[in-house]
Amino acid sequence: MVAYFKKGADIVYAIETDHKFSDEEIEKLTWLLSGAKPLSSTSLKGIFVGPRKEMITPWSTNAVEITQNMGLKGITRIEQFRRTKENPPRHDKMLERVYDGLNASTFKTDLKPQPIVYIDDISVYNKQEGLALSPEEEQYLRELSERLGRPLTDSEVFGFSQVNSEHCRHKIFNGTFIIDGEEKPLSLFKLIKKTSQENPNGLVSAYKDNVAFVNGPVVEQFYPTNPDRPDMFDIREQETVLSLKAETHNFPTTVEPFNGAATGSGGEIRDRLGGGKASLPLAGTAVYMTSYPRMSEQHRWEAMMNPRLWLYQTPCDILIKASNGASDFGNKFGQPLICGSLLTFEHDENGRMYAYDKVIMLAGGVGYAMKRDAIKGIPEPGEAVVVMGGENYRIGMGGGAVSSVETGQYANSIELNAVQRANPEMQKRVSNVIRALAENDDNPIVSIHDHGAGGHLNALSELVEETGGIIEMSQLPVGDKTLSAKEIVGNESQERMGMVMEEKDIDRVQRIADRERAPMYVVGKTTGDNRFVFEQADGVKPIDLAMADMFGNSPKTVMTDETVELTYKDVTYSEAEIDRYVRDVLSLEAVASKDWLTNKVDRSITGKIARQQCQGLIQLPLSDCGVVALDYTGTKGIATSIGHAPQVALIDSAKGSVMAVAESLTNIVMTPLVEGLKSISLSANWMWPCRNKGEDAALYRAVEACSDFACALGINIPTGKDSLSMTQKYGDDKVFAPGTVIISAAGEVSDVKKTVSPVLRPVKSTLLYIDFSGDELKLGGSAFAQSLNRLGAEAPTVKNPAKFKTVFDTVQKLVGKGWLEAAHDVSAGGLITTLLEMTFANTNGGIEISTQEFNNPDLIKILFAENPALVVQVADSRLNAATKLLEKAGVKAITLGSPVKERVMIINHNGTSRLLAIDDLRDVWMHTSYLMDAVQSGEKCALDRFNNYKRQPLKIAIPKTFDGKLETRGLTVGRHEPSGIRAAIIREKGVNGDREMAYSLYMAGFDVKDVHMTDLMSGRETLDDVNMIVFCGGFSNSDVLGSAKGWASGFKWNENARRALERFYQRPDTLSLGVCNGCQLMIELNLVNPDHEKKATMEHNVSHKFESQFVSVRIPENKSVMLGSLAGMKLGIWVAHGEGRFHLPMPRDKYNVAMNYNYAAYPGNPNGSPSAIAALCSDDGRHLAMMPHLERAIFPWQWAYYPATLSKHEITPWVDAFVNARKWIEQHKK
Repeated sequence: MVAYFKKGADIVYAIETDHKFSDEEIEKLTWLLSGAKPLSSTSLKGIFVGPRKEMITPWSTNAVEITQNMGLKGITRIEQFRRTKENPPRHDKMLERVYDGLNASTFKTDLKPQPIVYIDDISVYNKQEGLALSPEEEQYLRELSERLGRPLTDSEVFGFSQVNSEHCRHKIFNGTFIIDGEEKPLSLFKLIKKTSQENPNGLVSAYKDNVAFVNGPVVEQFYPTNPDRPDMFDIREQETVLSLKAETHNFPTTVEPFNGAATGSGGEIRDRLGGGKASLPLAGTAVYMTSYPRMSEQHRWEAMMNPRLWLYQTPCDILIKASNGASDFGNKFGQPLICGSLLTFEHDENGRMYAYDKVIMLAGGVGYAMKRDAIKGIPEPGEAVVVMGGENYRIGMGGGAVSSVETGQYANSIELNAVQRANPEMQKRVSNVIRALAENDDNPIVSIHDHGAGGHLNALSELVEETGGIIEMSQLPVGDKTLSAKEIVGNESQERMGMVMEEKDIDRVQRIADRERAPMYVVGKTTGDNRFVFEQADGVKPIDLAMADMFGNSPKTVMTDETVELTYKDVTYSEAEIDRYVRDVLSLEAVASKDWLTNKVDRSITGKIARQQCQGLIQLPLSDCGVVALDYTGTKGIATSIGHAPQVALIDSAKGSVMAVAESLTNIVMTPLVEGLKSISLSANWMWPCRNKGEDAALYRAVEACSDFACALGINIPTGKDSLSMTQKYGDDKVFAPGTVIISAAGEVSDVKKTVSPVLRPVKSTLLYIDFSGDELKLGGSAFAQSLNRLGAEAPTVKNPAKFKTVFDTVQKLVGKGWLEAAHDVSAGGLITTLLEMTFANTNGGIEISTQEFNNPDLIKILFAENPALVVQVADSRLNAATKLLEKAGVKAITLGSPVKERVMIINHNGTSRLLAIDDLRDVWMHTSYLMDAVQSGEKCALDRFNNYKRQPLKIAIPKTFDGKLETRGLTVGRHEPSGIRAAIIREKGVNGDREMAYSLYMAGFDVKDVHMTDLMSGRETLDDVNMIVFCGGFSNSDVLGSAKGWASGFKWNENARRALERFYQRPDTLSLGVCNGCQLMIELNLVNPDHEKKATMEHNVSHKFESQFVSVRIPENKSVMLGSLAGMKLGIWVAHGEGRFHLPMPRDKYNVAMNYNYAAYPGNPNGSPSAIAALCSDDGRHLAMMPHLERAIFPWQWAYYPATLSKHEITPWVDAFVNARKWIEQHKK
């Protein structure tokens, strides 16, 4: 049956249950649904918009789990519907449907599981199901059927098509290319592999796993010693390997951008979890490429091509929804996104339309593993096959239960096939188990594989490939009871990992999984008979094939093409129009501010981020690379950057590859790498409109050039991905995505604190232009050309790889010696953009340059050419030494000019001077971001952000009495002996800020215990032996039904947890802290002001979106034990939350405010809290609830901006908050 609860005028909750609710159950549900009233009727009239009936949403999955924690039984689904009077109703056709009334059949479908189909005609079935089998593969399957003496099942044919698909087997990259009648000696894959053969450097694993591994440093592992129960944190040294990976999720993102990009991010994270025997993700990257969003009539370049009748989503929708999806997944999983790129592009010339109508969504990232776990083990017969994570749904199958979905040009089955389902909180639970096993001395995982393309078919077949295996289908979790056998084995539901382990280890892993609430299923075993079998409970086997038969012996793909020589019109321009050119270039999405992207994605989670996008007093997205520390000592780390040049590739595909590699390297050169350029490994992700005349030949040239350039530089490309059907059809018309390679670079960093910022410093200094190209300045493929609707006739490249290498390693020496005050690469937008961006994040000062040393009369080329180069700021006191070092290496540096006090850019050229107003151009640069932000945040908040970003610089006021030394406080960064003062971090499923909080307590002298809600609810943990508890940040239960509501239900309705908490708060010698999600929990449970008649609440941010910023706060005189000594300070701190606005129903003097944001207006006040309140404490000062993350700001290197005058500080004043807590307990402990 279905029961309905109504909230407000238009929101209705539909609850599927197996019984009528009692009064006690209704009371619980009313609390959970924030006052929603039960309806007596089971039939509601009106028009409603809600989720598709056949697709249980992740929101429902979390909501049902919350009810289970509350002791409510028999509830199988909860969904939210909204009543609408719109005609036609607005809704997302890919995720929602329109209901004419709600009743007892709301969730019912007529679909029944399809029986196993035995295939008589392979060709007919191939066409019917769209399996894309080649004629040769069809014949192979016919012969296999004859050899077996039986028809193949639908599962077997489908499974073969998945396991041997282009996506999984990379047939084109492994194929033979015949270009202009000549067979090329090497496949594309062999060209890429050549880089690792010639330059193995520190490679540990390449091409044979989900990720690439390179040797890493010895790091300090901070971990709880026994992960199957509450236990204490400790530190030990571990040898590591570093991981690099990048994935694309293009078609799913084109069709349904939010879930497409979300599962793209999730899949890439799972790739890094599934490396070796277990590896751990650290930080992510993202790239979005679409056609023009057409946000402003002033963007004249967007008129070159008419907007198409978009098949699924508009480019604007894709940009907003895709970035929301990728950001949301990372935010909820707990992976920071620290580097990215954006490109919008369309061009019509030579009878071809090029545009990213089929979008590119790349998710990448870096991580690490224990060196001992870098290589997968080889399974032995009799070992267990385990699946951990979510249930099976009809994802990636096509067809089925979609008769009610309104369709566009394509069939329902194709649309549904691409719609993904993302549950990051589930993936986080699985990740916590893998983390626990990886950190253990005895990691029981023999082999591990993520579930993505091909589902169980691909993941489990690869796990048992060496031995064969039998999978018991009755043990596979099914969320949709209408799935057929084929759909169960082949669906691509996300958030699942497959593993092989010995039977003896199952109980231990199960205990850890139960503690983390990660569903775990023993689904089969390895056999040793080299067969791959799926068997139903009735003994029927939908798949029963030899491993060799399943993987087949597909004929090699042959790509035959001819070179097509295309020339493009050159760029024409006038020097008199420079002001307009600058404004147009700064308005391109690729060049303009990415604030609309960075302000909604967590860039501080883990507390290990040493460099993310936003820089300077005004915190603008300017950084070229991301840097993450490998442990909390803040020294050893890993850097990552991105490069691409598809406009150049249209002119010359070989040059496009070289320029993409070059950009990734000039972006990463300003962080100190342990062995300079040799430290770098690359991921190359290829997106190309193959099987169109000239494009296959262009792809071959591009891959060959990329390989040759990497080999010459002495670096390798150990990982990558290809997506080679980048064409969108509109009837008889085709729009080609430009052939694109996106390069992700990564390398080990010797000292994360020495990474150079792009922000100009106010010191007596000189600006130098260091050329990496060796080529003449050329405008082809530039943003400048794009703004004039041209590609250009000739594009730049890197003329001499050996010279590039010398320049790179010489700059590395300058970085290592600390001789650079600032550094910024020249790429999109050219030199003028580089110089302006170096000034944008400051409130004062400008630059004066002279072009004399360029010896080039063409000012446009000087300012707008995108030849790879670097602009560095060198203090005059070090200029002579730096210049000598460059000259000794044979590196030419052009003296550009110097900083000036005035807020202008002065350009001296051929005896004339031009003045550009920096603040005016900064607004131009920010305006494009404002246009996008208005769509995602609403006009008011977007306009407030645009007006206030330059009026709200960070305010830092740290008294001279704070010396910033560890020794003064008797602290150390590293392992220490137990102090006897115990604190516990408390986490729920979805909490992701636990490790940095635990470390902050540990460093302050606490002995820290890891406590999960399952420990409290089971009675394993009582909190009786701890004096401080901290509720950590994150997204408990994915914030379903309100932030911390699900978490609070555990304390409110579970007897063991409730009593433990009550006893703790009744003791006089205890302290508590709640940060972010933990703050929301304390307010929900009324732990700060329990005597208030009216309870405070935490509401959505005024922007109604997640806000991520480094802001400044002021500490007033306050009663807080932790913050009292910090009164009067103004400090930088991270915020990362979606529901951070305090609603305080009592008079303001009834609250003890412990922290305020420095600005009352948005975005300096990121959530709209009254009086800019950021933290409240109890009347006695013992219990503190705060939204900002002090635990991510205890070291100067964690701050997005730390005053240069305080560079000798080892710690920040936030450490004293934790020390104050420890000292108070030492004085009051009984």
